[in-house]
Amino acid sequence: MKKITIFLLFIFLNFTQNLYANENFKAWLKDFKKTAIKKGISKKTVNLVMDDAKYLPKVIEYDRYQPEFYEDTFTYINKRANQDKVNKGIRLYKREKNLINKIEKVFLVEKELLLALMGIETNFGKYLGKMDIVSSLATLSFDKRRSVFFTNELLVLLKLIDEGIIDKSILFGSWAGAFGNFQFMPSTIKSYAIDYNKNTDIELKKIDDSFASAANYIKKIGWKKNEPCFFRVKLKKEIPKKYLNSSARKIHNKKKVKFFKKYLDSIDGIIEDENILSAIIIPDKDIIPGAENLDPAFIVFSNYELILKWNRSLRFALAVCTLKEKFKDEI
Repeated sequence: MKKITIFLLFIFLNFTQNLYANENFKAWLKDFKKTAIKKGISKKTVNLVMDDAKYLPKVIEYDRYQPEFYEDTFTYINKRANQDKVNKGIRLYKREKNLINKIEKVFLVEKELLLALMGIETNFGKYLGKMDIVSSLATLSFDKRRSVFFTNELLVLLKLIDEGIIDKSILFGSWAGAFGNFQFMPSTIKSYAIDYNKNTDIELKKIDDSFASAANYIKKIGWKKNEPCFFRVKLKKEIPKKYLNSSARKIHNKKKVKFFKKYLDSIDGIIEDENILSAIIIPDKDIIPGAENLDPAFIVFSNYELILKWNRSLRFALAVCTLKEKFKDEI
């Protein structure tokens, strides 16, 4: 009886909380519409798009419980860079070999990297997401945790719709407002998505436009073809803590590889140029209770940091680069 009472109390509190949030969301939505119109977006578009926006409690749950926040590094990587993922990527590559090879040549971005990004983002187009992107972005804009970021993304999306670049009717994707095979956010679509097949539409759920857009994005932010992302290292206890990065927000205290060598017991790889800039990351430190400061540890390079611009997660970047190397061994 006591368990039933507690359960019913939980249901009541959850219902009350959502009801309260819904009422506040309606007030926020009214103010947001005024802001959007002041930013130069037509009143017609604002009303057409935002009148259907809803507060989605599930989106807040997803935001608070992302795997980047609770899975240890090797669990995270093994789930996303396993042999099954490699096999699926190779099957896709064989089907689209000519197109993918051409995009690699034009943009100077390895096909293995593009396959890895698509594989981890959407399992090669299998999991594109079914959430209403407008409502997802509105919910996250209304929420306080990252309101500024998501408000900007929502405004960009409205502008793209207003300019006829994006069709509102196709906007279904991830809980965070990302869209297509590579999960582009609105600002990424605006800056980097391209109509590769020149049919006047940017179709990010199709192979040609999505692969070319991803290659265009990663190239323009500075990707260096055939340079490494990271190597796993064993650290000596004497390494000063100031050189240990546990946050993806900003990699600090970068030094040349030859500087860090005195703090390394071992390295899983061969670094040909010891003068290149590098940094040390310890991705489990701030996530896993009781995690050791020095293990696991990785020495990372500029290409790794570029993956962090795609998704600001130390584990995500490690998984992408790991899967990339697995494709390289088999294609």
